Amino acid sequence: MSSTDRHVDHALAYPEPPASPLWHRHGAVQARPLTDAEKKRNRELLVLAQHTPRPRSPRPTETLAEASQ
Repeated sequence: MSSTDRHVDHALAYPEPPASPLWHRHGAVQARPLTDAEKKRNRELLVLAQHTPRPRSPRPTETLAEASQ
């Protein structure tokens, strides 16, 4: 037995429990596949969201002491 074997997390050796039955779709309702236009739009929105800086909230001009009066 090597020295690294005792550092293994044995909880990870067991399979995941089954997913909740609430997560499964019942019946023959299938998700509609996305069209090419929808996929393109999603990619464009993702790129835009990743490269657009988040707006910073404006700092108050008055100090805490002035605001508490």
